[in-house]
Amino acid sequence: MTATDRSIELVHTAAQAAADKLAHDVIAYDVSDVLSITDAFLLASAPNDRQVKSIVDEIEERLSKELGAKPVRREGDREARWVLLDYVDIVVHVQHSEERVFYALERLWKDCPELELPADAKATRGKAQEHAALRNEEDDAEYGEPR
Repeated sequence: MTATDRSIELVHTAAQAAADKLAHDVIAYDVSDVLSITDAFLLASAPNDRQVKSIVDEIEERLSKELGAKPVRREGDREARWVLLDYVDIVVHVQHSEERVFYALERLWKDCPELELPADAKATRGKAQEHAALRNEEDDAEYGEPR
């Protein structure tokens, strides 16, 4: 069994919305063979809570306007560290970069096929590492020495 056309359409729209809001490391997996509750997982991250919320809001707005899809469940909104949007066909996880590293969902789903994403979403790969390196350089400059 593979992800349905509808699921792929939802993933593409959500991935583009995340990329447009400068999400980091957007990736999607076809989990339809291992889970009966959904077809695909979309993962994205951001370096701060405010950006996590902004990405989630954009995904929700785009899926509603462009595809008429509304989540059946939205969790983690209050802390904005890991927000889950459940659209039944797909589940979107937008995590703070620290949670993304700690929980490492990619390791859980690495055996599932990766779904093709729009070019803008693919271009987000490695952005979390770039952001962390830049931040370390800024900290070094501020404190006068590497930590």
